[in-house]
Amino acid sequence: MTFHCRSLIVGLTLLLAACGSAERFAVSTPPVTEKVRIAFSSVEVRDVSLPSYAAADEIHLQAADGTLKSSSDVLWADAPERAVALELSRNLAQMTGRAIASEPWPFEAFPSARLELRFSDLVATSDGVFRTTGQYFVAVRDGGRERSGLFDLSVSFDPKGGPNAIAKARGQLILDLSRYIAVNGLK
Repeated sequence: MTFHCRSLIVGLTLLLAACGSAERFAVSTPPVTEKVRIAFSSVEVRDVSLPSYAAADEIHLQAADGTLKSSSDVLWADAPERAVALELSRNLAQMTGRAIASEPWPFEAFPSARLELRFSDLVATSDGVFRTTGQYFVAVRDGGRERSGLFDLSVSFDPKGGPNAIAKARGQLILDLSRYIAVNGLK
């Protein structure tokens, strides 16, 4: 192998290493400690619709003037829509002790209810508040009472904690949202 060829390989290796410098942050899911009784034996978390910035891989931070800032070097560990649906399903299953799963529904029998969520906001702010707003819909099989409702929840975090603090706050926020939906939408 010639010197030129070895230099090219070393250069390409360094270039690939530099390109792979993005950090991925997993959401820390707090333990579910509360039990909630719901009216359904099974629930499918059918659709979670996030705003485009919240559905992106990049972790966004909203400045005081409303500007959303992100970096391709700071990413969520999982696709946000998938991750939020799984977090909601897991939290609700642990809270209720019922068969709850995100789509596609993995069981043979149809679920007794379907839950859809449409988020207006799901964003961390530079002043240390992670907030979510939106609407949920509960479709019921066999002619039961269908329902919908609005949500507007927030949790505080230390902005100096960076992306890890944001990921921890999102985990708490989705847990709080799960409880809110169980109490207000699934009873």
